[in-house]
Amino acid sequence: MSAIKVDSEIKKLKKVLLHRPGKELLNLTPDTLGELLFDDIPFLPDAIKEHAEFVSILEQNGVEVVFLEDLMAEVLMFYPSVREKFIKQFIYEAGIRTPKYKTLVYEYLDNIKDPKKLVLKTMEGIKVGELSREEREVEKSLVDLVTEESKFLAKPMPNLYFTRDPFASIGNGVALNKMYSVTRNRETIYAEYIFDYHPDFKGQVSKYYDRYLPYHIEGGDVLNLNDHVIAVGYSQRTCAEAIDELAKNLFKDKDCKIDTVLAFNIPNSRAFMHLDTVFTQIDYDKFTYHPGIMDTLQVFEITEGDDPDSDEDLNVKEINDSLENILSHYLGKHITLIPCAGGDKIASEREQWNDGSNTLCIAPGVVIVYDRNEITNRVLRSYGIKVLEMHSAELSRGRGGPRCMSMPLEREI
Repeated sequence: MSAIKVDSEIKKLKKVLLHRPGKELLNLTPDTLGELLFDDIPFLPDAIKEHAEFVSILEQNGVEVVFLEDLMAEVLMFYPSVREKFIKQFIYEAGIRTPKYKTLVYEYLDNIKDPKKLVLKTMEGIKVGELSREEREVEKSLVDLVTEESKFLAKPMPNLYFTRDPFASIGNGVALNKMYSVTRNRETIYAEYIFDYHPDFKGQVSKYYDRYLPYHIEGGDVLNLNDHVIAVGYSQRTCAEAIDELAKNLFKDKDCKIDTVLAFNIPNSRAFMHLDTVFTQIDYDKFTYHPGIMDTLQVFEITEGDDPDSDEDLNVKEINDSLENILSHYLGKHITLIPCAGGDKIASEREQWNDGSNTLCIAPGVVIVYDRNEITNRVLRSYGIKVLEMHSAELSRGRGGPRCMSMPLEREI
């Protein structure tokens, strides 16, 4: 029995992976916002309260919530022999190459005996000034003399509360992703260890993409339309080569039911960074979308090639039709598209920026949304959608909504 069961965007959500915002957000500064993919600095105490509200809404609706940091800590607790490998891999992926600092950081992390505290520290970031001054001052080098105490040897990972992106649940497997930005590449290390070692997942999860492949892809671009069709955004964060590679791996796995990949070419833009920032399913026959993409949207159908003996052969064709007709065809029912903010140009641009189209559907016609998108939420209710609102003044500063902050692990079959 697989530990991952997700073949829909809307079936009742049973289990989901989250990450509580932590001290990594305290290590954002105005000078590092661009590099770390933030537009502003969230106020951590309020971000924690908002996230706790998110967790409460999920649990009140019967969803089991598990946390990335807890699962990773359990790996280190269950398998102490993995600890050394994890620390050394973390140091390497953090880009620490100076032999002296590699040794000092290893010793610093190895001295954190509590597995949960160790995991949180790797997420938070490590500054030079946190290492032993006495050991640093032995045989000083030019590097030591010019490196400030506040310099991060291992940079923080403030985007971790967007658990949607490091991997994507697809059917009974996952795509363990190669992230677009160097600053986010290390986020996938935790999922790698969880799927390789955690007893709840080890040996139970097919891997349709690997973080060591050269092409970047992120989970916010992957939507499970049904057990045979997935949509993948060709976007700022996911490249065409990765979509081809994912499609090949899905098709050659005889236990995978996916036979069609729809590639959605969306504008390469910070505002439209992922497919799920402009387009999400909210009921059997309803989607919400940002009207600003309609004039530039291209859709391509990818199916298995004509040569059954080839792992490389794909059939790719552009579909020249309206988005409504395309979705109606592949889902086998008439589809209603609901525009963000009702289609008003100014309001839709504002509310899409605040993730008005980034809904998390926890059951057919039931979605979690940010309360700040008042017009969009009112429009959704007018279509009979049950709208569960959460506060978002601080969480939204990271440019991601409820779907971005959640990775479903299990939905009803």
